[in-house]
Amino acid sequence: MATDFVLLLPGQGSQKVGMGKDLYDAFPAARETFHAIDDAVGSALSTLAFEGPADELTRTLNAQPALLAHSAAVWAVVKDTIGARVRAAAGHSLGEFSAYHVTGALEAAGAARMVRQRGSLMYEQGVARPGAMAAILGVLTANIDDLCAQATSERGLVVPANYNSEEQVVISGEVAGVERAMELAKEAGAKRCLPLPVSGAFHSPLMEPAAAGLSAALDAESWQDPRVPVVANVNAAAITSAVEARALLVQQLTAPVQWTRVMRTLAELHPDATFVEIGTGAVLTGLARRIAPSVKTMACGTVAEVEKLLELAQQES
Repeated sequence: MATDFVLLLPGQGSQKVGMGKDLYDAFPAARETFHAIDDAVGSALSTLAFEGPADELTRTLNAQPALLAHSAAVWAVVKDTIGARVRAAAGHSLGEFSAYHVTGALEAAGAARMVRQRGSLMYEQGVARPGAMAAILGVLTANIDDLCAQATSERGLVVPANYNSEEQVVISGEVAGVERAMELAKEAGAKRCLPLPVSGAFHSPLMEPAAAGLSAALDAESWQDPRVPVVANVNAAAITSAVEARALLVQQLTAPVQWTRVMRTLAELHPDATFVEIGTGAVLTGLARRIAPSVKTMACGTVAEVEKLLELAQQES
């Protein structure tokens, strides 16, 4: 019996210099995708992804479209082989835009323009109202929502931004609030509290002024309903409507990424599928193994990994 696939699309933080270069060299479809996205954003984004420098690639307005470009390039190579067997998709934060591309709701060029604008808006808002983010690792003796509420009342606004797994939550907000929440988390048993190198308080109310600009960017591009459901960050619901997708992507700016719920929804709906991370790194396959240890996973971002996926699919066809 042929394997079904669920696609996972990585988010900001997975970027690294050299990502996608081997695909560009090996596959014409990947080359065409990188060139189309370079044209769409009006810069040599692929050169930056392949050669760096790392600090320029890490900038929000570059990292977001570069990660989408890598995912889109992988998809361009594998879609004819596995596309008919994909049952659902989900992407982490920025990756949700990539998820709508691989499910046919967005062309790669249009998606890249959106995330370039998203990254710019997020960066600008981070400059206008500086904030911070931190990863809280370990099992706490108190609820992270309650700790953030206490820190907010004592020092400054801070909220959970990413529920990545039972042992990893990212918090976001005003600098003093994040620092106080880290102190409270350590008192509640956190193994580590790590400040993140970001340019703003993403997935928090501090991003609200960027919402109108993002909404306009989404409305400026052509959308189709996705061919298969995309499980949304905001509410872990299976989305099949372009109208709903656009609304939730705007909400996602200020709402937490409910990744633990997303993965549990996908694992419940598709317990026998292979979960394939399309793009840079293997962060999401690692989280999948923690959240839903029974699911099969594989990363697919390099030539060797693409060939492994294609071989698996062709053996079963």
